[in-house]
Order: sequence, then C-alpha cells, then structure tokens
Amino acid sequence: MGKEFDVIAMGELLIDFTMSGQSEQGNNLFEACPGGAPCNVLALLNKMGKKTAFLGKVGKDQFGTLLRATLEDVGINTSNLLTDEQVNTTLAFVHTFPDGDREFSFYRNPGADMMLTAEEVDEEFLAQTRLFHFGTLSMTHDGVREATKKALRAAKEKGLLISFDPNLRPPLWSSLELAKEQMEYGFGFCDILKISDNEIQFVSGKEDYDEGIRFLQEKYQIPLILLTMGKDGSRAYYKGMRVERPGFKCNTIETTGAGDTFCGSSLYYILEHDFENLTEEQLGEMLTFANAAAAIVTTRKGAIRAMPEKEEVEALIRS
Repeated sequence: MGKEFDVIAMGELLIDFTMSGQSEQGNNLFEACPGGAPCNVLALLNKMGKKTAFLGKVGKDQFGTLLRATLEDVGINTSNLLTDEQVNTTLAFVHTFPDGDREFSFYRNPGADMMLTAEEVDEEFLAQTRLFHFGTLSMTHDGVREATKKALRAAKEKGLLISFDPNLRPPLWSSLELAKEQMEYGFGFCDILKISDNEIQFVSGKEDYDEGIRFLQEKYQIPLILLTMGKDGSRAYYKGMRVERPGFKCNTIETTGAGDTFCGSSLYYILEHDFENLTEEQLGEMLTFANAAAAIVTTRKGAIRAMPEKEEVEALIRS
C-alpha cells in the first residue's frame, strides 16, 4: 500500500525575527521569517520533490495566519496544523554577531506550539507516512511532551522510520537536566539521529566527538548517527563505518536553518536509498549533498523560503 506522505514532522512552528540592518533613525530592523526546525526540514524535502505534512499548532493571530499560508505556499500539508484560540504564536528574535553566530530571545511563555495535546495527535494520520521526524522543542512542557510521546509510540508501532534532531535551545528549558532527559528519551526511539558537535558533548559529557557517538551507539543502538560540525563539515556513523566529508566555503550571512537543511537533505537521500544497506560510498555522497545544501542556506535570510533547488546543490558540488 502506498503512503500518502514521505515525511511527517512534528514540533514548533514560529516566526524568526532576524536582524535586517538599521532604520534611518538608527533603530534595529527585523525581518519576519517563518521558521521552526521541523518545518525547515520539510521545506527542503518539498524542494526535492517529497510529499510532506506537519503536525503542530499556531495562534489565532496574524503570525499564525502567515505561517499557515507559508506552509501551504511551499507545499507542506497543513491538515494537522491546529489553531489555538487563546495563546499567541511563538516568536523568536535572532541576534546575529559579526562572525555569523547568533543568540535567540524567545517569546514563548506560553506559545501556541506548546499547547498541542495528546488528544490532538491523530494516529491514523501518522500511519500515512514513511518517516516521522521530531525534535525536543515539543518536549519542553508537560502537555506537548505527552503529545510527542504519543506520536512516537504510534510511529514505532506502525513501523515508521523515525528521525530525531534534538535541536537544543537552552533558554527554552526550565533546566538542562530536563533537556538531557528528553534528549535521552528521543534517542530510545530514533533510527536516524542528527546531532551537532556541541550537543554530543553536552549529552555524552565527552570532549571527543567519536567517543561521544560511541557512547550513544552502545547505549541506544541507533542505526545511523549524523554529526554536524558547522563549517568543518559532517560525519556519518553507521554499522561500524565512520565517514567524514568537509564543508563548503560560502559567503555566510547567517546560519539559521543550516542544520535543518542538512537534516532534510540527509532524509531525502535516505528515502531514495535502502536504509538497511547503505554503503560507505553512499554515506559520503549523502554528506556531501547535505553539506552543500546547508552551505547554500547560510548565504540567505531565513530558512523555510530559502531552501535550495536540487540543481543548485549539485552545481555547488561540481564547482
């Protein structure tokens, strides 16, 4: 039986306000960029021709309306994007430093994305996909954490491939202990883990990346772990293999969405190949493609609307 979707993602959908120069009066200007890691991942997959859907919640406000319209515009199914009547859409202000690094200020106390409940997770909807993707921002608070856990149990029962990007944002957690606990919960479910260099150090307590990954592999038996190392590129750990590929040099303006683009590109590659039997050559090809796509996104503002075409990625790889 054919599935209706290739990927369903669950989690936060918000507006990233990114710095956009100064006004004539010298005030900072911000650009309202639709964002939220799970939908960034879906936006890349859509650009690559995959069918995607999103499970989440926005507020009954102009930002919620904008987000719903944006998802529909890029082709992400919104049948399970719910609207909260009381709570406003989550906002994030992204302050970019001269080196391209950034700091987040979140307006989410509460935000609509946190208001999704377990009752609102439709298991039949989840059964319609090949792969389920999630992060930890839908695990920061009790109600939405129960919703995430219900979705994960359903995905596991239905034999879906499960992909996890912890996407650690310390300001959104009441404590880092809770963040670590929820990351560990996610590790227990996923087949594919995308994790960044600082996250692996945080969760494993080991400075050396390889040691940290080995610790996770032994404890959780995760089939494929993808490690991102910013401009230094990425690594894949799979069935005893460790494959590394360098990053691409680009004129970076901001790094928002780079990790999500990498993640979406990797999932696209996995959906096109046999996940049970990936070769060393294929892993290398996947990393090169994902590194290139992520590099392109760092040259653009925002994420959902900034995703590259497959041809652009291939052109960068050739150059």
